Amino acid sequence: MPGAPAYDLPACRQLMRGGSRTFFAASLLLPARVGAPASALYAFCRLADDAVDLGDDPFAALADLQRRLDAVYAGRPGAVDADRALAQVVHRHAIPRPLLDALLEGFLWDAQGRRYETIDELQDYAARVAGTVGAMMALLMRVPTSQALARACELGVAMQLTNIARDVGEDARNGRLYLPRRWLLEAGVDVEAWLRAPHFDAAIAGVVGRVLEAAEALYRRAECGIAELPRDCRSAIHAARLVYADIGHRLAREGLDSVSRRTVVPGMRKLALIARAGAATLRPPRPPQQGTAALPAVQFLVDAAAAAVPAEVPVPRRHPAVPQRTFDERVVWIIDLFERQAAAQGRALR
Repeated sequence: MPGAPAYDLPACRQLMRGGSRTFFAASLLLPARVGAPASALYAFCRLADDAVDLGDDPFAALADLQRRLDAVYAGRPGAVDADRALAQVVHRHAIPRPLLDALLEGFLWDAQGRRYETIDELQDYAARVAGTVGAMMALLMRVPTSQALARACELGVAMQLTNIARDVGEDARNGRLYLPRRWLLEAGVDVEAWLRAPHFDAAIAGVVGRVLEAAEALYRRAECGIAELPRDCRSAIHAARLVYADIGHRLAREGLDSVSRRTVVPGMRKLALIARAGAATLRPPRPPQQGTAALPAVQFLVDAAAAAVPAEVPVPRRHPAVPQRTFDERVVWIIDLFERQAAAQGRALR
């Protein structure tokens, strides 16, 4: 956006660091031309989520966010760094407003305490809160086809389904339920009674397992889409895919109990998966699947993103605030990050 004020990239990255550590670590593998705007997008999404989820009046927060988006798309963002950063990103990379509106709609569904009868309805929700991020990231990476856009959105849905499967107990204790009600009823669960006293049993395990199976199917589809990404972006997205899928695999090995415990992937395991993702980029990519229809829940995102793909726009070769590193240097950087994080956690425990 010509004449736009510079934004505070370190502040945006700090928001990412304090939120999803997996997303933050994966972002460090991205080339600067993608990683910098990705940090800006994440900063706004994080602040918007917190404003709705943690504020006293979520509906007033959503109305304020809509006004802020109006200003962003008019080229007159407010003084908040995340808003100024978002304004630069949406204009430079032609991010369509419907994607961010859909994201806010997903936040509204959370504020309303909406529940989901079927896996299709749950995927509609996941498309809004996570598929939108996949679509926007795809536009930052300038994916070449609608097929690749669909796979990016589906990867976001898969990650959100993994989050839902992992956080069943935490959500229930906060009065929230995301597991498909129809699956719960088929398993013999009295939903309202269970919410009053959440507990783990074989019925809940079966439903959690079905959600993970739905996620796993989308992870497999996403792997083909990664082959269509620019080569310098594949390792980061593949790393995020591997780490999130591993959460589901570990949860399954632990007996699918996400009520009394929360599954995490240890730092060293994440590093191994990140290294594996980097090695995968050295091999010839699998040919992309042609003719695979988009998941119905994300089709509207694919249509919006595909319609907004701009004509060729010069892309800066460097971002002044982000050092250029080889892949090996980025992996070393991430290893150092995890070591420092582990040391900080050790100090906090003493």
